[in-house]
Amino acid sequence: MADGAEIRVDAVVTKETARSVADTVRLLSDTVVAKGMKVFAVIDHSGEAAAHGLTLRDTKVVLFGSPEAGTPVMASAPLAALDLPLKVLIWADESITKVSYTAPAALAARYGLADDLARRLAGIDALTDLVTAE
Repeated sequence: MADGAEIRVDAVVTKETARSVADTVRLLSDTVVAKGMKVFAVIDHSGEAAAHGLTLRDTKVVLFGSPEAGTPVMASAPLAALDLPLKVLIWADESITKVSYTAPAALAARYGLADDLARRLAGIDALTDLVTAE
């Protein structure tokens, strides 16, 4: 990529679930572990806001992945580390819990990943389908 060049692909996938934010975070975390991946962190944005006297809808981000999947991606495209491990935002939108993440195709396009590397990111679609299924 030439200096100053920018590739911008805005593609966020959002799914809905009838579960609470807390239950969805728990289910996603349990599913990640059951599939042999690692939950690196759960960031509680709303909890931190409340600790500082601020109000924010229930908002959590789960960071997860697998070194076997992510390392080759970052070896090929070092800037992909800005988006890895994968992140899922779980948030309350009124009475609906939403599950949002950057589309794998958008990440692949952003970093110019070959198809074999892009496939390493694509599992997030099926994973979030499992978590949002009723």
